[in-house]
Amino acid sequence: MARAATTSDAFNAVAEPRRREILNYLALQERAVGEIVDSLRLAQPSVSKHLRVLLEVGLVDVRREGRRMFYRTNAEAIRPLHEWTETFERYWRHQLSGVKERAERKSNPSSDAEPEFNRRRKHDLDGNKN
Repeated sequence: MARAATTSDAFNAVAEPRRREILNYLALQERAVGEIVDSLRLAQPSVSKHLRVLLEVGLVDVRREGRRMFYRTNAEAIRPLHEWTETFERYWRHQLSGVKERAERKSNPSSDAEPEFNRRRKHDLDGNKN
């Protein structure tokens, strides 16, 4: 089955790691293309290409000031991505809670039960006495 074009929707657009990196960089404030290029150490044509894709799917907005272009994230367009990933966040939070509980039980054995390893070792030592 052919993969959908990266410009078809936000999910396909953010499948590319450099686009996610650009979105992360733009999350806190609006940036000029040159700032993105310098900070992320990417080639200017590559940044422009990725910004064009992000703009086409609506994940970023742009404004012109003279010859400079300033990009910022479009929080409203990012909302569906966030809502979708929340499902998995709840799943992993539940999984991590289970791991934490098992680790705590293992590190805090009840005082009346001696760990199996220690019982065997003590027994082995008792059996070796002459």
